[in-house]
This record gives sequence, C-alpha cells and structure tokens, in this order.
Amino acid sequence: MSAVPKYIPRYTVDDYATWEGDWELWEGIAVSMSPSPFGVHQLVLFNLAAELRTQLLAQDCDAVVLGVIDWIVSRDTVVRPDVVVLCGGVPEKHIETTPGFVAEVLSASTAERDRTFKRDLYEEQGVPVYAILDPTLKTVQIYRRSNDGKWSQESVVDQFAITLCETCTVTVRLADLF
Repeated sequence: MSAVPKYIPRYTVDDYATWEGDWELWEGIAVSMSPSPFGVHQLVLFNLAAELRTQLLAQDCDAVVLGVIDWIVSRDTVVRPDVVVLCGGVPEKHIETTPGFVAEVLSASTAERDRTFKRDLYEEQGVPVYAILDPTLKTVQIYRRSNDGKWSQESVVDQFAITLCETCTVTVRLADLF
C-alpha cells in the first residue's frame, strides 16, 4: 500500500481563484491546461459556437452559448469546457449549474482527459448532451442521456440534432464544423 496519495496537495475553489495561468481543478488536484489550443482547435470551437448561437437565436430560444468559461462543479472541482449552452441568462461570473450541452474539442494534450475524466464528470453532473469533436479525424461523438438517465453513445456520420432547453432543436452538420 502506497502512502503517496496522503501527501498529494488538495486544493479548493478559493485556492484556484488565486492561480495564474490556465488550470482546472479536479477533485482537489491541480491540472495544467498548457499549452494553449492551436488554430484548428479554436476554429472548430468557434464554428460550433456560431452554429449553435445562430440557430438558437432564430428560434428565440432562452439559451446562451459560451466558450471557455469556468464551471464550478463543487468546492474542489472546476473545469473549463470548450463550448456550453446554458438555458436562461448569462451567469454573472462562472457557471454554477449544469449546462444543457457541453462540447470539448480534442487536442493532443487533452484528448484522453476529455474522453475519460470529463466524460465521466459530465455524466455524473447530469449533462444531457456531451459532444467530443476531433478536428484531426473530423469526427464527432455524442453522449446523450436516455429516458432511463444513462448515456448512450452515438457516432455522427453527417450531422447531429440536439434539443436544448426542452423546446429548441438545433441540427449541426459536420461540414460546417471542420
């Protein structure tokens, strides 16, 4: 039995608020978000956000699309999703409620985190739809909460549709993302 975990520092949101640079906080563990994303990552992120925003505005949906904003999940967990959709207005500071949609754009330095820790966290937090976009392979994986409350995984071929805020449905074509 290893004594090492006993000596790993544990941090809180209060500690996180004082840090410089790009960090997330996972169950009390500091996780570096360096290096910053490359151009293709940012292009896909903004293409998705623009497509969502355009369609939600056209439907007069009570939702806001935000990118790269802290979500304070708990006192010891803060993540920074690439794109979120919140039903209702813009938060005054950080997100403190479960988004209606979360998307992560894969990059070499964060791909494994997005496919494992973040996927599991978002499922545990009740996120209705989680999308993982891979700019290298030009693919999208969707995790969608089913009626029994569990996630089902879908591989997107040409486009995907999601319902947000219970009344608004958007359809996103892969060709508009990559």
